[in-house]
Amino acid sequence: MNEAKIDYHSIVEQMKSAYQLRVRRWRRKMSGCAWRVYYHDGRIINWIEAPQPKSPISLAVFLHEVGHHVIGFSTYKRRCEEEYHAWSWALQTMKQLGVPIDHRVKRRFEASMCYAVAKAVRRGVKSLPAPLECYTRQAA
Repeated sequence: MNEAKIDYHSIVEQMKSAYQLRVRRWRRKMSGCAWRVYYHDGRIINWIEAPQPKSPISLAVFLHEVGHHVIGFSTYKRRCEEEYHAWSWALQTMKQLGVPIDHRVKRRFEASMCYAVAKAVRRGVKSLPAPLECYTRQAA
């Protein structure tokens, strides 16, 4: 699909609706954050901050943050494993939407995983799941 023909706005609206998300703010940089707020009256609000999707890389970061809500914050014990699955979900969703995964997206995924695994190793992780072991060699 040609990048000019991708309707990023409708993708954002689709994700917000499908996963009951609210965007606290659009970030200017290619970073993001996802969190959930629980209220005493039982309400739960899913929040994200991410760059507003205008290109494959900004869409990938946005979808990565959505992925944290989709997979669940307590599904994986290790943070690096959660990051891996959030990225995997984002890349799979991009493929399903017909958005090209270019070299910038691939490079961002690799760098993010190397950083997450190196952080886990610095903090003394005892073992890593098989899909993450390849990132220990790259991080060293």
